[in-house]
Amino acid sequence: MDRLFWKIFLSFWLSLLLGSAVVAAGVYLYNQSRADEQREQQGRVMLRGEFSLRMYALLAEQGGVAALRQAEAGRKDWELPAPMVVDAQGRELLGRELPAGLVERIRSDHADLPFPARSVKDPQGQELLMFVPPLESPRVRRTPRNPYVPYLPWFQFAAALAASLIVSALLARHLSRPIEHLRDAFDTVAQGGLGARVGASMGRRRDELAQLGRDFDHMAGQLQKLVGSQERLLHDVSHELRSPLARMQVAVGLARQQPDKLDTALSRIEREADRLNELVGEVLTLSRLESTAQGGALAERQDFVDIAELAATVVEDARFEGADTQREIRFDDGNIGELVMPARGELLHRALDNVVRNALQHTPERSVVEVVLRQDRSGGRVLIDVSDQGPGVGESELEQIFEPFVRGHGEGKGYGLGLAIARRAIEAHGGTIVARNRRDGGLRVSIALPVPAAEVPPT
Repeated sequence: MDRLFWKIFLSFWLSLLLGSAVVAAGVYLYNQSRADEQREQQGRVMLRGEFSLRMYALLAEQGGVAALRQAEAGRKDWELPAPMVVDAQGRELLGRELPAGLVERIRSDHADLPFPARSVKDPQGQELLMFVPPLESPRVRRTPRNPYVPYLPWFQFAAALAASLIVSALLARHLSRPIEHLRDAFDTVAQGGLGARVGASMGRRRDELAQLGRDFDHMAGQLQKLVGSQERLLHDVSHELRSPLARMQVAVGLARQQPDKLDTALSRIEREADRLNELVGEVLTLSRLESTAQGGALAERQDFVDIAELAATVVEDARFEGADTQREIRFDDGNIGELVMPARGELLHRALDNVVRNALQHTPERSVVEVVLRQDRSGGRVLIDVSDQGPGVGESELEQIFEPFVRGHGEGKGYGLGLAIARRAIEAHGGTIVARNRRDGGLRVSIALPVPAAEVPPT
């Protein structure tokens, strides 16, 4: 992770330095352009001032102050700067306001002045000082500098360098820190700690890294749930296997102690072996459905199934089984006709058969089990309701009866895997299955399967 930190840090730092260099170069070139423009403008002003000064000097030499005043009256038409004319007593002869101290500065050393100036004599021999005043005062007032802040180029460079280092380090740490938490969480999960979460370490972040952390937490939660489910399944299977194995051991011991009852012992061993075979088959089916993802391995072996025909087949088999106990099964196909959908036919048959058999098992003798098939065209679903007239289950157990090895009120035959297998099979096809108690007694199991709007089986 240190490599990532330094990569991000150096990338940000070099980007800041490069950006600063580009901005500095742009500012320098702009200032140079402005300076060149100002020099050019100053040169033009100097040329116009020099031309105006020569004209006024020529007038002063030939006509004196009177000629200058007469020329001043028509100067507006010339569009030239107006020179100032100062006599030996320091008076401005053309009525203009004279900046304080400017004459003394010109007379002290006018060779290095940034504006044109010269001395002339009028026809009476009076010496006149003529100059074109500057556009701004030669003494520029500067803002006093803070004595505690060094005014050195290297200091500004060092300050910018330090600021870029700090900003780059903070940004690099801001980006690499959540990745470090993710790495640690992955290491924890790899070592078996499925309770590792990174959501709290992300703080108030709302960026893609925070979303990645939430996705990791969801993945870890699903993995923890799956492993926990497998552990519970293994525990329940172990518990269920003990009873038939124990009875088989008792039968073997009885056969050894009482050889005359060998046939009875062998019959018991055969029945327990059949139960074990049935239990193993149920567990394998449930395990296969637990590991089957929707649209994954299930979709690879799909065929086209007529739901109405499948339901009718299941009902017919259940009628034959319930005839001995005088349990009647009423089937309402809703007149939906042929309804074909892509599915695993044997899984759907197993799911519906388990639900119907469960209802047939818990409904009293001489009672009715109702199977209703209807189509929800607005929702694009087919609905199957299986209702019995049994005792129902507690409200707190309505969800638990779909878990492996759970039996309602602990009654009934079997291992409590039928509804669990039905739920996994229905969910593997993108459907839902729920149980509700009926108002007039009994339990109703509702199955909803999505049906494409127009699905045609291949010919």
